[in-house]
Amino acid sequence: MPLLESVEATRKAFDVTGPHLLIGLVSGLCTILCVLVHYEAMHLATRVLPRTKVPRRARVVGLILTLLVAHVVEVWIFGITYWLLDPYPALGQIEGPFDEGALDFIYFSVVTFSTLGYGDLVPTGPITILCGTEALVGLSFIAWTASIAFVEMQRDWIDSQGSGQDRP
Repeated sequence: MPLLESVEATRKAFDVTGPHLLIGLVSGLCTILCVLVHYEAMHLATRVLPRTKVPRRARVVGLILTLLVAHVVEVWIFGITYWLLDPYPALGQIEGPFDEGALDFIYFSVVTFSTLGYGDLVPTGPITILCGTEALVGLSFIAWTASIAFVEMQRDWIDSQGSGQDRP
């Protein structure tokens, strides 16, 4: 049993501190804001674009472009949040080579949102909660975008097969 004792001896307590709670709150607020942005972009793309008189194929392109813009806005929401939190080391830090200043936080946000994770910039401390939340939001929203794009493109394929042309 010495192995079990040594594991227990090195195990840290499950302490939730004020900075952890604050970052948890910030994570929740960023998530809510991003859900609203993404939902409204999807609403615009799936409800407003079909009412236009542009060809169906152009509306699908409009849908994709609208949702890509939504992803960029969401990345910037998290990136600006990292930048705003940076002066407070008790909340955690993003460590690594910073060459572009504030834009490095946007870059880090893109890498985190897309779950790409190059590893050149690394979060430490409580801010890792926000980073994990962003990765989960990004993964979910990328899947959400793919599913709505599939549904819209499937409608386009069904419409074009039925009529033999691109309907408005």
